[in-house]
Amino acid sequence: MNRCPFSVGASVLILLITSVSVSVPLAASELDQTDREPMEQVIERYIRTHPEVIEQSLQALEAKREAEEKARQKVALGAHQAELLNDPTSPVSGNPSGDITLVEFFDYRCGYCKRAAGAVTQLQQENPRVRVVYKDFPILGEASELAAKAALASKAQGKHQVFHEAMLAFKGDITKESLLNLAGEVGLDPAKLEADMRNPEWQKVIDTNRALARTLGISGTPGFIVGTELVPGALDLNGLKELISRGGEAVKLRPIDVPHR
Repeated sequence: MNRCPFSVGASVLILLITSVSVSVPLAASELDQTDREPMEQVIERYIRTHPEVIEQSLQALEAKREAEEKARQKVALGAHQAELLNDPTSPVSGNPSGDITLVEFFDYRCGYCKRAAGAVTQLQQENPRVRVVYKDFPILGEASELAAKAALASKAQGKHQVFHEAMLAFKGDITKESLLNLAGEVGLDPAKLEADMRNPEWQKVIDTNRALARTLGISGTPGFIVGTELVPGALDLNGLKELISRGGEAVKLRPIDVPHR
């Protein structure tokens, strides 16, 4: 993982003092210059002979921040279950009455979303209890927004799922022409779809999904949610099953029961 450069200044030195249990009689802010310089020399020598303490301290700080963010996310997920599970503008596939709901934030141009698409489809085929809610979250530019609007508009013709899967499998550049051609291939009326895409409601749906993603701390795609469990990044079939098992327990659902193959 790439990280921003870290500056070793006075504040970091204080952190390191705490981390390695170096005792000083006074806080650094209370020391005069005469006392400060020898103390800083001692700290510098310690760091030079024990450079691993910097990495350990930063790892501990990162772990603490991650734990805090995960706890915050769980609270946010619990508070926004209605928007996640029951927003009538979000397309649904699988069993509409299923007692296990998988929510996916995705972008049609996202390579990782394309990679995970087959597993999401297979999960629905294997487990009749699964209900999937799609949250269009176009983060890769205007072409992504165009694809999201086309997908949302396809609901009027009752062919969202087949069009959704076709778009995620599509390997070319996404343009209005390519979308309309693809729509015709899967049985949609391209002219009606083009007209329906102009509905301003779709931009409102996208904006709402973006606001919800910010609230939940989702900054990339895909993002998968079950109950109050959120996993960012592409998941294979086993990963989705594990997420459902953990998330199902959190919302008092039975873990997924899929026969071994």
